[in-house]
Amino acid sequence: MKALDGIKVLDFTHVQSGPTCTQLLAWFGADVIKVERPGVGDATRKQLVDVPGADSLYFTMLNHNKRSIELNSKNETGKEVLTKLIQTCDVLVENFAPGALDRMGFSWERIQEINPRIILASIKGFGPGKYEDCKVYENVAQCAGGSASTTGFRDGPPLVTGAQIGDSGTGLHLCLGIVTALYQREKSGRGQKVTAAMQDGVLNLSRVKLRDQQRLDAGPLKEYSQFGEGVPFGDATPRAGNDSGGGQPGRILKCKGWETDPNAYTYFICQAAIWEKICDVIGEPDWKTKEGYATPPERLDKLNEIFARIEEWTMTKTKFEVMDTCNPHDIPVGPILSTKELIEDEGLRATGTIVDVDHPERGRYTSVGCPIKLSDSPVEVERSPLLGEHTIEILSEVLGYTGEDLARVVDSGAVGAAKQAAE
Repeated sequence: MKALDGIKVLDFTHVQSGPTCTQLLAWFGADVIKVERPGVGDATRKQLVDVPGADSLYFTMLNHNKRSIELNSKNETGKEVLTKLIQTCDVLVENFAPGALDRMGFSWERIQEINPRIILASIKGFGPGKYEDCKVYENVAQCAGGSASTTGFRDGPPLVTGAQIGDSGTGLHLCLGIVTALYQREKSGRGQKVTAAMQDGVLNLSRVKLRDQQRLDAGPLKEYSQFGEGVPFGDATPRAGNDSGGGQPGRILKCKGWETDPNAYTYFICQAAIWEKICDVIGEPDWKTKEGYATPPERLDKLNEIFARIEEWTMTKTKFEVMDTCNPHDIPVGPILSTKELIEDEGLRATGTIVDVDHPERGRYTSVGCPIKLSDSPVEVERSPLLGEHTIEILSEVLGYTGEDLARVVDSGAVGAAKQAAE
């Protein structure tokens, strides 16, 4: 059995943050019923399309292992179907604009009346306050959550990261909240509201920078490169380029082939405990005892010189040869892996982190599998659903509509293309 077998999730999410959350729940065994607008569906089905006539990778890679029902929630029969779904499901997940559920006639109070055990999980851009009604996208969340102001080099503008810490990061936070609420329901018998704001999620992931903000009260941040360069600190945590955030000096350095390969780089950390090994590897054994180099405090004003010398050495080797040389000495290094290298990585494929999926419209594509591994609940990544593919199945198997009742719902226009599917 799967970890979440028997849990039914009503998925009213779209684009990335919510679907990330519900896809994880589906991977762990929950029956995720994705509710989509008739004839339209999730907006990402037709965004960034690369195969004409097929759902985009944007949609398919965020909606594995789900079932799709087309439902017009403004139609009276559609409201009847939605009410039955709320009665049946354990969790309702949504990332609508604030107030959208209320306008549909399904406030939290109404949802509780229908099913006191249901968990209502919501993603919003901001929490309660002056910005709570603002629309938020990935990069807005990164900027408002403290990530952008601390990313980049201090002589350049703030930068957003390619990692989707606003959308997917918040989806991960919400998923944990849902599972926690399900666990509490086993004790209390009651459902509850679970909320995750994108600003809050980004701020949580940027906590080490909030740590450094408070450390500034005690003086300059000595592990930052600018301290060794004699550059004064301001009143907020600065951008620190590729410095390590853990207090150990670290830089991204060129490797062999960097002139033509934009990813021929490695991350190299000068951990204090293995300083002598670093000196031996790069051919500077005298630095182990040389005045001004022997201890971490002495080296702070020489980090540019030290990393320049290390880079002279890394430029003679590929990023993988650097790994092969340094790892036996416990020197922390890591290759800058491109998306192409990751998609072809045999190790990631062996663990199911990178998977190939067959789709009836677009053929085979590669996707990211479940990043969390449970020994007793292995994940099999199944393709995303076609729009409304499971409408009749959900109406009959989940809600129990049969015969004339099923025909009535289908004929009402409440469930989109279900009529054609039924025929």
